[in-house]
Amino acid sequence: MKTPKKERQRLLISLLDEDPFLTDEDIAAHFSVSVQTVRLDRLECRIPELRERLKSVASQHMQKTVKSLQAEEIFGEIIDVELDDKALSIFDVTSDHVFMRNGIARGHHLFAQANSLAVAVLDDDLALTVRSTLHFAKPVRAGDRVIARAVVRQETLKNKSTVVDVISKVENETVFSGEFLMYRTTKKGR
Repeated sequence: MKTPKKERQRLLISLLDEDPFLTDEDIAAHFSVSVQTVRLDRLECRIPELRERLKSVASQHMQKTVKSLQAEEIFGEIIDVELDDKALSIFDVTSDHVFMRNGIARGHHLFAQANSLAVAVLDDDLALTVRSTLHFAKPVRAGDRVIARAVVRQETLKNKSTVVDVISKVENETVFSGEFLMYRTTKKGR
């Protein structure tokens, strides 16, 4: 027997509260309705599409995890963080990020993504970049998705600093790498 629309929408809200990562196809199969029906139900219930739900969950997780930055201070979208170990972020390059003359992304955007990640990965209330060594390996253009990975490499014992390596890739090709010497307010043992 077909579930009435209002009841299906109520159940849809509960279902997505339990598992926000369900695709429209998964939901359609669950309720035995078309994907278009699910999309219409989501619109009426003001439930965003999967990508927006993923961003929201990642943002909430990041806000609970990252200590050194506020969400609005981060350049790019941090999607995974293991404090004092590793982190991952995504930056979708748009026409606003490139030089009009040649369509190549401005370097400060790649640096901003990497630097934000180097700060965010540290388990500290205050983390500042002391020095960075950067290498731009390949041009990035509008429409590219830059995936940056940060790895905490070492602690320096004589002062409160940590080395974080960041590698940024587009379609599995390295486009940027950086070594960041980070000051932190507390020493951490690794």
